[in-house]
Amino acid sequence: MSALRHLGRAIVLGGLLTTAVGLAAERVSLIKIEGPIGPATADYIGRALDRAAADKSQCLVIQLDTPGGLLDSTKTIVQKFLASPVPSVVYVAPAGATATSAGCFITLAADVAAMAPTTSIGAAHPVSIGGNPMGGEEKTDDTMKQKLENYAVSYIEMIASKRHHNVEWAKSSVKDSASITADRALELKVIDVIAKDLPDLLAQIDGRVVGERKLLTRGAAVEPIEMTVRERVFQRLWRPEVMFLLMLVAIYGIIGELSNPGAILPGVMGAIALILVLYMAAILPINLAGLALLALAIGLFIVDVYAPTHGILTAGGIISFFLGALMLFDRTNPAFRLSLGIIIPATIVTALFFIAVVGAGLRAQLLPVRAGRETMLGRVVPAEGRIDANGGRVFIEGESWNAVSETMVEKDQPVEVIGVEGLTLKVRPTNR
Repeated sequence: MSALRHLGRAIVLGGLLTTAVGLAAERVSLIKIEGPIGPATADYIGRALDRAAADKSQCLVIQLDTPGGLLDSTKTIVQKFLASPVPSVVYVAPAGATATSAGCFITLAADVAAMAPTTSIGAAHPVSIGGNPMGGEEKTDDTMKQKLENYAVSYIEMIASKRHHNVEWAKSSVKDSASITADRALELKVIDVIAKDLPDLLAQIDGRVVGERKLLTRGAAVEPIEMTVRERVFQRLWRPEVMFLLMLVAIYGIIGELSNPGAILPGVMGAIALILVLYMAAILPINLAGLALLALAIGLFIVDVYAPTHGILTAGGIISFFLGALMLFDRTNPAFRLSLGIIIPATIVTALFFIAVVGAGLRAQLLPVRAGRETMLGRVVPAEGRIDANGGRVFIEGESWNAVSETMVEKDQPVEVIGVEGLTLKVRPTNR
């Protein structure tokens, strides 16, 4: 009897140990997305899903805080969510975070949509397709606006229906730019969970069935997946501030090289910056009117160097540059907005650059030649020997030159250079 008891205890203990080991072996992958959604974000999430699948993670948790982003990148992320064998959990956090515009699409597309208290979601009205952002206002014709809105409505309706979220509210987030808090989102069944922190989230989704998988997340080990260096670099690059600064470097470098030929370094740096700007312009939303105003400003600065307008063109250039920088990106969309804290200093620095540096360089190119043979005209030097119409010699600028004079000149008598013919100087006697 005693032996049977010991055997029973051993079996129970073994079962408990096996369960404990099994629980300890469960893992959850985690990534954090902060800032605008762009190509680097889509690459990062795709790589994280593949890594989570390879690690046999229970799910991939994406902690999200974004003001919005690019439609192309958002579509890529949604497609990866729908095709991934690993359940996706989007967690809008920490407190005060938002899932605005593109973030709303991404949150609704996850297998599990969760938010922290005092966070918000919504305002998913689109602007345009392709490289332009989602969210904000832009002056497009009514037909294009309507087509774009209809597309976005049908797209978010498909996402919400697929994930069993509130379809009507999802459509209103596009049509009416509706935005709600976490509490209201849970009440309307826009999201699935409100969790105060990550452990609370994992505890609440434990046992939830996603597809054919039952999540075992309570107490699971959390394994962060960090961005690669390349992803970090491109995540920083795909920002309007960076593109604007690169645009300034391109302007300063190329104009600086043109106004001071031979400097080389400004030209090289400007060319590199210009290539990066053109590459980024294919992705980021550029307003052509803003770009035209910036080009006009540069033209006014340069013309004012040649045309003495007493600063009128420079003043116009400063105004044009400020307005161009203000209009370069959509200011109503927080994901792609240049702050006045960047625009005003850039305008001042650019104006000073053209007034001082470029102006000085271009004016220097307009000055009379002050080097070479032309500089010898008017010089007074002593004759090395007798000089007449048949020739003689003078020593000038470290060299002995042939010289001729219609009036005979004796040795050491001062002569003035009045002309240069090939390697021979024309001189005449002078009392200076």
